[in-house]
Amino acid sequence: MTANRPSEQGRRILVVEDEPTIAASVAARLRSEGHRVEIAADGPAAVAADAAFLPDLIVLDVMLPGFDGLEVCRRVQARRPVPVLILTARDDETDMLVGLGVGADDYLTKPFSMRELTARVSALLRRVDRLSAPPPAEPVLRFGDLRVDRAARLVHRGDEEVHLTATEFDLLVYLTEHPQAVLSREQLLAQVWKWADGGGTRTVDSHVKALRRKLGAEVIRTVHGVGYAWAAAS
Repeated sequence: MTANRPSEQGRRILVVEDEPTIAASVAARLRSEGHRVEIAADGPAAVAADAAFLPDLIVLDVMLPGFDGLEVCRRVQARRPVPVLILTARDDETDMLVGLGVGADDYLTKPFSMRELTARVSALLRRVDRLSAPPPAEPVLRFGDLRVDRAARLVHRGDEEVHLTATEFDLLVYLTEHPQAVLSREQLLAQVWKWADGGGTRTVDSHVKALRRKLGAEVIRTVHGVGYAWAAAS
């Protein structure tokens, strides 16, 4: 097992999964990485556990008794921002986009390897660390009626605030900071998600679609065969 960096160890992680075998396996692997883990088996228990445990990250199955994982995500995010990794048994893009739309940061389709799970968890926790980094020298970026406040991590389109997940915000900022570049999916995975293996390009595509849906299709340009580029006028 590859050791995590110290900043990634000892975090509180809530695993929400109604299949006892999967829940136990995921919890055991995360505990072996040095994390404190609690388990919830249904929607109401997950919301209650979030309030009591205050996890740094939630691993959340979509199909749950009581109410589903999407409703859990809505309720948790309404109370406080927390990174959410969704687990889904269906490789359906609509489900993935709905999950991202209610505040999830990433998703894994079952069956998944524990190695991939821990890599996604570590990447999300590194993103949490970046939230406490000093603000940039020029915190506010403007593109027409779009305003991106990097210090406050807020986005406005005109007078309306646009809610983005932590991952969507980081992807948006990275694109805006490289306005003349065409960025491959592998580059975006390495720089935004901090994944070294270049796998999971569909994750990039799903997040780009979510950003287009929230900010307008014109802000991100697809360069076929290469990747994406920031297209909003300054």
